[in-house]
Amino acid sequence: MHQDIKKILFTEEDIRKRCAELGEEISDAYRNTNHELLFVSILKGSIPFFAELIKHVDIDVYYDFIAARSYDGTESVGNIKIVKDLDCSVVDHDIILVEDIIDTGLTIKEIKKLLYLKGAHDVKVAALLNKQDRRVNDIQADFLGFEIPNEFVVGFGLDYNQKYRNLPYIGVLKEEKY
Repeated sequence: MHQDIKKILFTEEDIRKRCAELGEEISDAYRNTNHELLFVSILKGSIPFFAELIKHVDIDVYYDFIAARSYDGTESVGNIKIVKDLDCSVVDHDIILVEDIIDTGLTIKEIKKLLYLKGAHDVKVAALLNKQDRRVNDIQADFLGFEIPNEFVVGFGLDYNQKYRNLPYIGVLKEEKY
């Protein structure tokens, strides 16, 4: 365990197992759709989750990436800025929006709204983590990995000022580190 981590919440094996279950759930839900399925991964934090999840989806899918910024250190600033837009059209697609963590829900809400404005048929959310205690709107994951307490977590893509993303597990960062 990294010296800056107070405790591990989910091991690499826990995450792999849950991603396999989510991949099966998503495959079953979209197996007979009349719309193309597009996975949209929110950069940067969702990349490890996206990479593990997509391996377990056994139907044809497309994928693309979007980047939004809303954090300053440990706090969501509430102002969502798209810093990298999609490269493909979403018109008449079913979309799985892949996010590392739903915290306040502001980022997901704004990106969902944007995808519908761009012509998406439907938008569902797959999130690795849900921190319900910090939610400021009614956004929920349609496909959820794990519920977590209101603690600052890092690893498996989640960061503190761009650090700790490469940890293969999700852990609680020691308070003195932020």
